[in-house]
Amino acid sequence: MKIAASQLFVSLIVSMYSISYAQGFLFEFGTQRKLDNITSGQPVQEVPIKWMNVNTNSSTWAKKDDGELICLGQPIGVIRSEKQYENFMLHIEWKHMEAGGNSGVFVWSDAKPDEKSRLPNGVEVQMLELDWVNLNKRDGTTPPIAYVHGELFGVGGVKTLPDNPRGDRSKSVENLCKGRGEWNTYDVVCVDGVIKLSVNGKFVNGISQSTQRKGYLCLESEGATIHFRNIRLIELPAGTASASHTAPELP
Repeated sequence: MKIAASQLFVSLIVSMYSISYAQGFLFEFGTQRKLDNITSGQPVQEVPIKWMNVNTNSSTWAKKDDGELICLGQPIGVIRSEKQYENFMLHIEWKHMEAGGNSGVFVWSDAKPDEKSRLPNGVEVQMLELDWVNLNKRDGTTPPIAYVHGELFGVGGVKTLPDNPRGDRSKSVENLCKGRGEWNTYDVVCVDGVIKLSVNGKFVNGISQSTQRKGYLCLESEGATIHFRNIRLIELPAGTASASHTAPELP
């Protein structure tokens, strides 16, 4: 009986954890299309991107009639794309509404949140409001301004080689992000473990040799209100990602 009770307890804990992170369909937002559809001369076929809730609330997100998606920032967590992507170009526009707001988009992610941080692995394309450095001083020292201008870095065990190193992170070579209430545009090109980031019309950052090269897109909720719009993804031809470079498929 003691063994049976122990097994029942373990099963209950596993079941509770699974329920906590049940990843159900949330909404459609943004569009995706394949490169060959664009270059074939045929009418372009855009398909909505379907988003699954990972560990936020349905009330965390609000779609507006004007084409904006609003994230209220609570609880900390992510939503993910229904499908995985390997090689692609992502266009995304965003603006923070609060001083020091924090968010980002994860590419090549496993969409499995860490129990402590509530965030998944992948490569994060950072979206910070400019006042973040002023509001997060450490021992009276202001963090480097590079924090708030589109840093790229691996998280959750994913390793990358930074183009412009700031420790393990890659910093932008120019400071082009705009402050709260202003729209920023990111164009993110992801091919065979290489990422190049354009901020507001200029390529300024990049990484290479990512140890994960195929996975989900995740939008991050991290404590502050942020608006998104005009998410457009173009899938490029498949590349060299092996099984060891690919995040596990989720149901």
